[in-house]
Amino acid sequence: MTESEFPPESRPVDLYLDLLRVRMNPTDYAMLLRMVEPVLEAMQEQRAGPIELSLDGEEGSKVSQEVRDEASLVVAVAVTGRMDNQIVEIETEQGGPVRVVTDSGTAADPARCQEIADFIGERQRQDEELRGIAEVSGLPTDV
Repeated sequence: MTESEFPPESRPVDLYLDLLRVRMNPTDYAMLLRMVEPVLEAMQEQRAGPIELSLDGEEGSKVSQEVRDEASLVVAVAVTGRMDNQIVEIETEQGGPVRVVTDSGTAADPARCQEIADFIGERQRQDEELRGIAEVSGLPTDV
């Protein structure tokens, strides 16, 4: 569906949520909405700052990987306006597999996926180096 085919006053994320509502069981869909609503509201209000895409406590520990993936895809649709986003699992050298949301073209391109893996690996190395510097300097390392 192209943007010109969307009904007036509709956003791709609304269409995607409607599709999920039909496809998912009601309990999972309600959980997904509780996860994404704060993010979608912050985006609509253009609020800056970190926003968690998770639930607290016992409820958060019961969220299936499928619901987590769908929540990530909902946010990706809201950010990009594209409904062809996919989740790919990319192997990294240090951290093992990492789940990444990307467009369908990148997901189907092994070279691009390797570039993402290399970037993630480099970022993990930098984070570990900075954690070591902070530890030696007596600074907090949990940031």
